[in-house]
Amino acid sequence: METTLRGVGVSHGVAIGEVRHMGTAVLEPPAKQIPPEDAAREQARARKAVEDVAADLIARGNLAGGEAQAVLEAQAMMAQDPELTADVNRRIAVGSTAERAVYDALAAYRALLAGAGEYLAGRVADLDDVRNRIVARLLGVPMPGVPDSDEPYVLIARDLAPADTALLDPTLVLGFVTEEGGPTSHSAILARALGVPAVVALPGAGELAEGTVIAVDGSTGEIFVEPSAEKKAELEAAAARRKAALSASTGPGATSDGHKVPLLANVGGPADVPAAVEAGAEGVGLFRTEFLFLDDSKTAPSEEKQVEAYRQVLEAFPEGRVVVRVLDAGADKPLDFLTPADEPNPALGVRGLRSLLDHPDVLRTQLTALAKASEGLPVYLEVMAPMVADRTDAKAFADACRAAGLRAKFGAMVEIPSAALRARSILQEVEFLSLGTNDLAQYTFAADRQVGAVSRLQDPWQPALLDLVALSAEAAKAEGKSCGVCGEAASDPLLACVLTGLGVTSLSMGAASIPYVRSTLAKYTLAQCERAASAARAADTADEARTAAQAVLSGE
Repeated sequence: METTLRGVGVSHGVAIGEVRHMGTAVLEPPAKQIPPEDAAREQARARKAVEDVAADLIARGNLAGGEAQAVLEAQAMMAQDPELTADVNRRIAVGSTAERAVYDALAAYRALLAGAGEYLAGRVADLDDVRNRIVARLLGVPMPGVPDSDEPYVLIARDLAPADTALLDPTLVLGFVTEEGGPTSHSAILARALGVPAVVALPGAGELAEGTVIAVDGSTGEIFVEPSAEKKAELEAAAARRKAALSASTGPGATSDGHKVPLLANVGGPADVPAAVEAGAEGVGLFRTEFLFLDDSKTAPSEEKQVEAYRQVLEAFPEGRVVVRVLDAGADKPLDFLTPADEPNPALGVRGLRSLLDHPDVLRTQLTALAKASEGLPVYLEVMAPMVADRTDAKAFADACRAAGLRAKFGAMVEIPSAALRARSILQEVEFLSLGTNDLAQYTFAADRQVGAVSRLQDPWQPALLDLVALSAEAAKAEGKSCGVCGEAASDPLLACVLTGLGVTSLSMGAASIPYVRSTLAKYTLAQCERAASAARAADTADEARTAAQAVLSGE
């Protein structure tokens, strides 16, 4: 009998197929003792397994490219953490086998992360995957991961590690469903980049029996178990209509009455550029530069290396707008040469612009590299700082840009509620704002963006979050400046209309979402978008806001 379940839709599209479950986690190794003379051999085994797993993760990242590459390289750094290595060696020295020492050392590390809050607790799934891969290699058993199948299927997992999500084959994995995660988790972001329909935060997903036919609607978050022929036909027809509308929609982003809303792409590096160009992106609204720095956490990349990488992206958008975010390090992206190692709560500590202002040489080198990379190009370069809290932060960043001889617009990301509340003050120092709705939601609701249990508070439809967006957009309009959105909220076509109605001047998203947003935005006038925005802000919950906006736009 057909039943309906509801999770959080994080990647557009419909997938209908049989359930296949993710490979089970590695079993706990036995706690047996080794004689002292075997310790050196076991330590060598552990070291070799760690090196092999790190190399495999980096190789997967090189294949995947873009955002996935940065995520997987960060995971490889986890595996090679010197403190973790020292702990493994100590455990082996007192009698543990290599596999047991790795298991126990990572269990202790896991407990620390789980209790750390914010970003670090959200890395538990990544750490579990590292542990499973190292222990599997030591035990000589198959790696946990995506199941082998010759037929297309819908993948079910408790959570998906970045290493698995990054290399999913869209011709076999029709879509995926996870019990954990949230709309801004690594899995969700990578799913959107791949264009694979996905639903996360679905309690009990693991109880769906292997081989069960389900239909996944990545837009609504609905899962239809054993769907009827009528339901399948209805979903397939809706998907076909969507596809036709996408094909028919081309050109710059705009409402039906011609109000322009530039649609830009979020990119993690040169590897993401071809997909952005193919999707018709009008430029780049968020160029994450971390990928360069994560290659080697111990030293910053040279100015020459940075110039080469930045120029590749800038050259892809002649006459287009490219917004570069300077290095956003700290919290879940620690760098040995930049971020403190002993912060009790890194997400609330020295991260983003704070790290760069503590290390002005790193900021100066990056800004100088951007200045050189843009020389002679007709691109409209804009450079923004992450984690700006107030006017003092904004002034420090603008001063650094001018000192580096950067000919570009200087901007500030609004990711902290204080920045939204004092946006007009910040705009006395910079020329534009860009809303990072993922972090803005996290800090507004004290809700870790990686924890499925608080995913309702990470919903970008939360009226309190819309209020902060409206405050920022109103401040920018009053100052005659621009205010874009580069967080994941922009990838929701309906919400894109609401954001436009709130006064946002540009929208930036993963390339796969651009056709959906362009097509939807073109259906409505600016006045309709403004009425939908007012209705959403008048609601009390995210679900009510979404329903109210939909009712306005559908003419109900």
